[in-house]
Amino acid sequence: MSILKVKKSSTKILINKRLLGVFMLFGLVFILVIGRLFYLMVTDSKFYKVKALQQWTSQITVPAERGRILDRNDNEFVVSAEAYRVDIDMNTLRQALKIKSIGMDQLSNELSTILSMPVKQVSNILYLKSPEGMPVKFATLARKIDKTQADKIKALNISGFIISNDSKRVYKNNNFLASTLGYTNSDGNGVSGVELSYNKELAGIPGQKILETDNRGNQLPYENSQYIAPVNGKDLVLTIDQTIQLYAEQAAQKALIDNKAKSVTITVMNPKNGEILAMVNKPDYDPNNPNGAKNQTGEQIAASWKNNAVQNTFEPGSIFKVITSYAAMAENVVNDATRFPDPGYVIVDGKRINEWNPAGFPLQTFQDIIKNSSNVGFVKLGTELLGKDKLFKYINLFGFGQKTGVDLPGESTGIVPPIKNVNKVDLATISFGQGISVSAVQYLAAFNSVANGGTWIRPHVMKEIVHTDSNNKQIVDTTYNNLGEKKILDPNIASTLRTYLRKVVTDGVGSAAEVPGLDIAGKTGTAQKSSPTGGYAPGKYMSSFAGMAPENDPKITMLISIDEPDQSKYYAGQTAAPVAKDLFREIFDYMNSKGIN
Repeated sequence: MSILKVKKSSTKILINKRLLGVFMLFGLVFILVIGRLFYLMVTDSKFYKVKALQQWTSQITVPAERGRILDRNDNEFVVSAEAYRVDIDMNTLRQALKIKSIGMDQLSNELSTILSMPVKQVSNILYLKSPEGMPVKFATLARKIDKTQADKIKALNISGFIISNDSKRVYKNNNFLASTLGYTNSDGNGVSGVELSYNKELAGIPGQKILETDNRGNQLPYENSQYIAPVNGKDLVLTIDQTIQLYAEQAAQKALIDNKAKSVTITVMNPKNGEILAMVNKPDYDPNNPNGAKNQTGEQIAASWKNNAVQNTFEPGSIFKVITSYAAMAENVVNDATRFPDPGYVIVDGKRINEWNPAGFPLQTFQDIIKNSSNVGFVKLGTELLGKDKLFKYINLFGFGQKTGVDLPGESTGIVPPIKNVNKVDLATISFGQGISVSAVQYLAAFNSVANGGTWIRPHVMKEIVHTDSNNKQIVDTTYNNLGEKKILDPNIASTLRTYLRKVVTDGVGSAAEVPGLDIAGKTGTAQKSSPTGGYAPGKYMSSFAGMAPENDPKITMLISIDEPDQSKYYAGQTAAPVAKDLFREIFDYMNSKGIN
């Protein structure tokens, strides 16, 4: 009897131990599950919340309206017009196509017709995959389309297309001021010109629309969406005067045709404050269709996108004699008794340098060599009277070989050879503007310091950044103030030099620029163009005229450069000076009629 009780007791204890083990196992599993849930719901909750939101929401960027670009008198150059964009919730679209038994290829053909896009381009978007090779959840089909196209996509009655407001850039005057304005890409960001340099101010801050979807990816009603409004961009007011720009555009186009030239660049400035009043490069392009830039024979011209006044450099030729002249006057190496013989050539270290006038000139004074633009006279000035150190002192003082900091992209520094590498022949040619290269804005900044009495001022095209408040009142946010003013010249010497430059126009090589009553002072320059293979290219020249008016207190300066004019008539006095004459007359007639001082 006692043995039986002992066996039953042992069995019971064994069962209890097994049950305890099972309970302990379940307890351990329970603790692990609770721990895992705690980890997922508390510790890692943010990660999974984001993943969940990604699964049941779609985010659409709502672009801000890009600011306008205006001239100094509030004339509109560039505006943003109403347009539409089409985005695709790919999950919803796939479900809709399955229900309607429509294939992606069929849809691609229909969308291609509506949007005037190649079928392959549409297909690539509809079959777009992530970098991991998975079909994407969201894609952008088209931007900046018109209302008619948007309505046709709506009429397809296929779920998954999300049509929302967009804007497109409109350059109201087509090619007008093209290289200065620049253009924007398909995302609405600036690519060149002020569209690029002031992109941040013009662009604004994008908004966002968040759309909710069901468990199949179908878009829920818009009432459930979240919307963060964009902040529109500010307006950019330029220093450009639309009327002066128009005159410069017409003058440049006429000069391009009349001289059968490769290109023409004209820049007009106010020398007192560095404001650029006009900037033209011909040939140019239409920023509304920047990829359509063509030359006169219909060929694509990539170079027409460039702003030659800022991005290109050229050997200035005799307009550089203004710099050498100031150096000679400031260093007191010339006076009324100084004379310059000119038989039509000069020998420098065994190398013959010819005068532009083969017959040369009778014995000349310092004023004469400026008026006659005597290369031989300036060789003596640079090599014998000034010397390398003194001439390069003024080349650096005027800012050559350095960027001006103009508020336009892609500025070139120009080329000033290292002084240690300059031999006597190099010095001779640099004295009259060969063997050194400058940009148009760089030269005008230097020329302006002679015009305004000695102050170097940074060239610029931005006048103000503004916005319009709720009462439609214009509020000025920023006024351009990065002038970098430096007093670099003696005002008395600058004033005297201006009288010599006036003689160039009244009695010298620049007489074709003379307009009675305007007292124009200036300098012509005809430079040989360098060859890519070395030396100078035969028959290729850059013809320029730098001018200011009126001579005693200049209000306007300009630089006209004609690249590769017809070989039968290439001297600047024949090509660039007549352009300056007409342009000065038109500008001052306009300024007088408007009472602009």
